[in-house]
Amino acid sequence: MLGETTINGNLMSVAISGLYISITAVLVVIFAMRVIQLRRKHKIGLGSSGNEELRLANRVHANLVENAPMAMILLLVAEQNHLPGLFLHILGIAWIVGRILHAIGLTQGRGGYHLGRFWGGLLSWLVILILAGINLGYFFSSLA
Repeated sequence: MLGETTINGNLMSVAISGLYISITAVLVVIFAMRVIQLRRKHKIGLGSSGNEELRLANRVHANLVENAPMAMILLLVAEQNHLPGLFLHILGIAWIVGRILHAIGLTQGRGGYHLGRFWGGLLSWLVILILAGINLGYFFSSLA
């Protein structure tokens, strides 16, 4: 079946993590397009040339790109370790909501404090830490 692999005769699907990895990829492209739009509008080819709006758009995009690989790898590994689908969806939704809140908060807060930035960053970090804890738990339980 599509999205499933066999490891030691066990069928393993990665469809759920694939969903959130794909949504994250779409967000990366949307945020990159925002940067390109501002570069064209202000005729800035590299850097931000002191343009605050472009600097913030760059940081929104870069922050997602900095955090997404770890979160998505951890989600994929949790799915491979048979974390129940409900938990994968809860963590995946929390990740996506967190990244959108962070982007809105960073933009609207102009780089300063904003509830969206705070809660978005916190949600994102919590997802990463929870997934790391879950995967460590799977590792230690495999030793028994």
